Amino acid sequence: MTTLTFFLLAALLLLALGLAGLITRRTLVGMLISVELMLNGAGLSIVAACQSVPAADSALGQLAALFVMGLAAAEATLILAMILVAHRRFGKVTVRDVSILR
Repeated sequence: MTTLTFFLLAALLLLALGLAGLITRRTLVGMLISVELMLNGAGLSIVAACQSVPAADSALGQLAALFVMGLAAAEATLILAMILVAHRRFGKVTVRDVSILR
């Protein structure tokens, strides 16, 4: 197996762990961490795929990976702000309690 295959398998593992965590977590912070794992898996697969193309197209893949990292940072900022507001308003940050108190 080539190194590209190993990197894509690692990205798939990160994606699967993130999806499993997103389904099983009950707190909003745990769900945020799971989404971050999924985005890291997507970024890893983009970087691994861009290494298998000629050098001229390699920069485009690296820019796409930077875009994914920026998206993850922006998403984390917004979600953490919403979690802070929910904690201040309801006193709890579990998904069930926040959706019931809606």
